[in-house]
Amino acid sequence: MLKLKRYKNNLILKPDPKNWWEKAAVFNCAAWYDGKLIHLLYRAIGEYVRYTSRLGYAVSKDGFHFLKTSNLPVFEPKENYEKEACEDPRLMFLEGKLYMTYVAHFRHPREGKEPAHTALALIENQSFKEFERLGIITPKGSDNRDVVLFSEKIDKKFVMLHRPFRWTRKWLKEMKTSEEKPWLPCLIRDLPEKPSIWIASSSNLKEWTGYKIVMEPKEKWESSKIGVGPPPIRISEGWILIYHGVDENKVYRAGIALLDLQDPSRVIARLPYPVLEPEEEYEKKGDVPDVVFPEGTIVKDGMLFVYYGGADKVCCLATVKISDLLEELKKFNIKN
Repeated sequence: MLKLKRYKNNLILKPDPKNWWEKAAVFNCAAWYDGKLIHLLYRAIGEYVRYTSRLGYAVSKDGFHFLKTSNLPVFEPKENYEKEACEDPRLMFLEGKLYMTYVAHFRHPREGKEPAHTALALIENQSFKEFERLGIITPKGSDNRDVVLFSEKIDKKFVMLHRPFRWTRKWLKEMKTSEEKPWLPCLIRDLPEKPSIWIASSSNLKEWTGYKIVMEPKEKWESSKIGVGPPPIRISEGWILIYHGVDENKVYRAGIALLDLQDPSRVIARLPYPVLEPEEEYEKKGDVPDVVFPEGTIVKDGMLFVYYGGADKVCCLATVKISDLLEELKKFNIKN
């Protein structure tokens, strides 16, 4: 079985007791490689009473050793729709611009009264000091996380993958009144049983249509739910998709699939086993135990660098050769 190789000197980032906003936890980092430098945006927690998430920034020349260029967060709650938290960033470069998706909370996330939304921001310079907020891009009431954009248009449209937690038959069965049910893109009988990965497209990054299921939980290690990790990586054979799967014991693992280049709603291959799972102490013990949560990748010298959060506490790195990954995916080609 193919496994990601952990960086021998993990951790790459950890809480900083000198900075009030990141002294409790730093984890779930997005990554972008501009050809010279590797940029990370990471989620930071300063205290556990309010547990407000902000975003910090770090940079590296080699992808292993990172330097924080500021003692202050580069992105924090500002607008009404994100006033309680900005969580779990992803970075995508397309149409000559750098974008960030992130989870925005109107109410405090620990209150559990308001579903999560995903918002989109345009990063206006490579120093990560200026952001233009573009607003919420996921349907109201869908409780949507794990949203990423593809790095190029497909059929002249922007395309996103996302994980609407409430778009399931299981969730609807648990609702007491029809007023609580969210807008749905299809008939109830066509919904998946468990939270799954969906696709949608847009001509303007605001109105999204063509909602369709891409992948559902399949194996025991992902039996509870699945969600997108980093943005898909384009190679000549297709789109490499790294995703997380959660089992019934709430253990988070990472899996890999390959999507069709022209029709990314079609899965070409999918490994039946996880390529990364909690094994080290920094993955098994933390604010949320037994979690590996990939959110950022870069490709450098034929290697895929995967940046992930460990136990909702620290930032970690694992790598794999692209050639080894493709060779393994070929063994699990899906005959459509």
